Amino acid sequence: MIVAFCLYKYFPFGGLQRDFLRIANTVAARGHKVRVYVQSWSGEKPEALEIIQVPVTSRTNHGRNTQYYEWVQVHLQQHPVDRVVGFNKMPGLDVYYAADVCYAEKVEREKGFFYRLTGRYRHYMSFERATFQQGAKTELLMLTDKQIADFRRHYHTEPERFHILPPGIYPDRRYSNQPAGARLTAREKNGIAQDDYLVLQVGSDFKRKGVDRSIRAVASLPEEIRQRTCLMVVGQDKPGRFAQLAEQLSVADQVSFFSGRNDVAELMAAADLLIHPAYQEAAGIVLLEAVAAGLPVLVTSVCGYAYYIADGQCGAVIQEPFEQSQLNVRLLEGLQNEEVRKTWAEAARYYADTQDLYSLPEKAADIITGKGHG
Repeated sequence: MIVAFCLYKYFPFGGLQRDFLRIANTVAARGHKVRVYVQSWSGEKPEALEIIQVPVTSRTNHGRNTQYYEWVQVHLQQHPVDRVVGFNKMPGLDVYYAADVCYAEKVEREKGFFYRLTGRYRHYMSFERATFQQGAKTELLMLTDKQIADFRRHYHTEPERFHILPPGIYPDRRYSNQPAGARLTAREKNGIAQDDYLVLQVGSDFKRKGVDRSIRAVASLPEEIRQRTCLMVVGQDKPGRFAQLAEQLSVADQVSFFSGRNDVAELMAAADLLIHPAYQEAAGIVLLEAVAAGLPVLVTSVCGYAYYIADGQCGAVIQEPFEQSQLNVRLLEGLQNEEVRKTWAEAARYYADTQDLYSLPEKAADIITGKGHG
């Protein structure tokens, strides 16, 4: 088969991008030809994929997305394929991988009347409607039940079009694949004392991932613990306003920012807790990467994959409506009480050993190539 993959932007450290690459490589490894359309690509280009960069010139995101879609449609007419797989919502897809929340639900909850008059709103609504409306042919690869409920409420999508995927953690994230002494080695490498606390946050889009909440939680710690705590924030974003907040709260020395890094597995081995108090998160693959690494997690209940943290008792889930004080209490408990932290870590390792947290790319490839339909 020839399979076209449509993704607006590829960069190595996004959760959606990592899922895309694993699925594309899995499809290619099965002997199919994979063509990828992108607006931009950062990082290495795998030899197994034919990557086509689509020229876009608009100054707005929705303008560039429209140009991209129209260009790809013309190219597909001239160079037909057997399947079109989208990692962003757009008309005409055979399969859509839903790593995002329902836009109609988000607008209903968060936006006012005037937002609905904008070109941005019209664009995103029309592309989402084309993907999920009744009668559309698109098969829908979903990560959580909550996503399905939201889309069905707004679009009355036929239930048989939805396919829930298991998570897809890279095997190298698993605690049993870490070399002996990984914690000690990673701490030495990053200049973190053995008796200091390392709190890790991983994810691009700092605002949506709640980095401000993490900084406030660190600032709330009693001085003796705060002085020994390091918050490392890893992700592709501009840290400016968050670094400013850390300065204002007198924790600038405790908080450090890094653009995407290739040694996240090492940092997870070195860390005491993963913190992820997101405002919005369809799934949150990093939560399960932490579980696989045996690292306890503090997370907000809005995250689709928070279910796994609660189910495995691998940390603490902060319920909605969010209260900063609840996160503060849980962070203090997780750092101060070694017994609690140890119990969470043991539960995480057990969960990593007994649950399917790994087979997303294979299951997605089955559906894309026709083995898993229906």
